[in-house]
Amino acid sequence: MTRPSLNSIGLAALALSLLSGTSVFAQGAGATVAFLMPDQASTRYEEHDHPGFVAEMSKLCPTCKVLYQNADANASRQQQQFNSVISQGAKVIVIDPVDSTAAASLVKQAQGQGVKVIAYDRPIPSTPADFYVSFDNKAIGKAIAKSLVDHLKAKNIPTADVGVLEINGSPTDAAAGLIRDGIHEGLAEGGYKTLAEYDTPDWAPPKAQQWASGQITRFGKKIVGVVAANDGTGGAAVAALKAAGVNPVPPVTGNDATIAGLQLTIAGDQYNTINKPSEIVAAAAANVAVQLLAGKAPKAETTLFNTPSQLFTPTLITADNLKAEIIDKKINGKPIQTAAALCGGRYAEGCKKLGIIK
Repeated sequence: MTRPSLNSIGLAALALSLLSGTSVFAQGAGATVAFLMPDQASTRYEEHDHPGFVAEMSKLCPTCKVLYQNADANASRQQQQFNSVISQGAKVIVIDPVDSTAAASLVKQAQGQGVKVIAYDRPIPSTPADFYVSFDNKAIGKAIAKSLVDHLKAKNIPTADVGVLEINGSPTDAAAGLIRDGIHEGLAEGGYKTLAEYDTPDWAPPKAQQWASGQITRFGKKIVGVVAANDGTGGAAVAALKAAGVNPVPPVTGNDATIAGLQLTIAGDQYNTINKPSEIVAAAAANVAVQLLAGKAPKAETTLFNTPSQLFTPTLITADNLKAEIIDKKINGKPIQTAAALCGGRYAEGCKKLGIIK
């Protein structure tokens, strides 16, 4: 199976925009679409996903109404929001579930009322949604773990009597489970044992930092790396290591290419992250939503959890390719991030070393 790469995403997004003429607009005109996101612990939903979805919907269906809600990591609140958007006439609901298991009942409820459901970023394993759009989460986990292992080997770090900490995402998030499975695969190839593993409730960085602090006390110098499932938990691990006086900080992974994660990578405190521009998945979800409004069956590249799916291939970022992939590469004519956003204050020196600024 061939998945779209970030190199082809701009063209793919354009191609997706060229749906089959006026029939789509005519049938979807004036319809209501809901966009329900899971939490505010990650800044991506407010800064990238929501604006990206609204921007694409405005192109494809200017008269469509978009209802946006964020559940702030509360599954009960998300259920209330789900019920609310149905009562407001939503014909398609795009949902990134707080609790992937609990969301199954929401899918059944919606489909029983003729409302289409697009699972977004996090799959809903036990009940097929109408479509699933995401980056390939298992590939993300494997990429960050294998990158860490390769880095440790390149530095000739021995495998005997040492190991890594593994900080996973929320236990109620099926995408976190896929990332975890990928991490396990990536680590299995390297020979470094996992000293301890933690599923972070709600992806909350303070909880990840508290756990990491305890493991640093427990394992000390045996910790040669930390595989963290996203930039929030990765930054939490860095904070715990620094608070414990560990110097140098062992390599720590991340995911999402947040400003904070990129800055830690620039500073040398975080080893890698994953570039997956949320606007790309948001635009794809908007395209699927408009097709569903028009009564069409969106083209699926694969099937995951019995749901037709479109999975994008992400890009691994380290200090070596950060400038090329984040500053120089353009998505829809704009860089992923700008030097101005990344290189202030204590990060200026690292930016100079990487050639981002002079």
